[in-house]
Amino acid sequence: MIIAQISDLHAQPDGSLLFDKIDTNTALTRVVDHLNAMQPPPELVLVTGDIVNDGTPEEYAEAARHLGRLNAPIFPIPGNHDDRAALRRAFADLAFLDDGPFIQYTVEDHPVRIVALDTVVAGAPYGALCADRLRWLETVLAAAPDRPTIVMMHHPPVATGIDHMDDMACLDGADAMGEIIERNPQIERILCGHLHRPIHLRWRGTVVSTMPGTAHQVSFDLRPGVAGTWRYDPPAVQIHLWRDGLGLISHLDFPGDYGPRQAFGHG
Repeated sequence: MIIAQISDLHAQPDGSLLFDKIDTNTALTRVVDHLNAMQPPPELVLVTGDIVNDGTPEEYAEAARHLGRLNAPIFPIPGNHDDRAALRRAFADLAFLDDGPFIQYTVEDHPVRIVALDTVVAGAPYGALCADRLRWLETVLAAAPDRPTIVMMHHPPVATGIDHMDDMACLDGADAMGEIIERNPQIERILCGHLHRPIHLRWRGTVVSTMPGTAHQVSFDLRPGVAGTWRYDPPAVQIHLWRDGLGLISHLDFPGDYGPRQAFGHG
């Protein structure tokens, strides 16, 4: 089974640039084309939040137009830049995005179970997990304790050493979530967005990972207290390969023109 993950699309209204500089829509076109050309193709695409930048209908129309070209079904969750109601309207064909205070669901039809967890605090850049969300998570995990599972969420539940982003992590409720994770060894991975960087760490008996955005990245800087900046580091998609008896194998792949494939020479 092949699962693609994309994150932090920050789609703009048609013809607009993010920060008047970053062409997120063209970057998203490149990513969709890249995934559609994969051989073998992904069976589904996880979209781990910040689908748009300002939560407007115009942005969601653009995001839906691009994501609608994907050959594989998409499974989105909101990020701090998203608006739940507008997201649901833009992707009204996705029946699992049902009404409620949060956008949370499970995907059951594959060798790996997907649990989508909503971390958004409306109007805030940081995430949180309230008692209701934690109760939901514990209930759905307990329903299938023997099935390999991916938990997908926008904000990571850990600090990573990039201070200005750690201030916007999902640390409120993280300890309680960690206790739930420890009781559920079937969790193969916690897949996150938000950081615009590839970061991996062992946490509570599983692995938490974040990934690059589809257009621009957060600058790599571990100095305490440094203000956030962005860079044109390469965008990426994350490809998760499931192998029975082995587990989840994750690859970063880089959409873009890096020249043709060439055979390795001898000598």
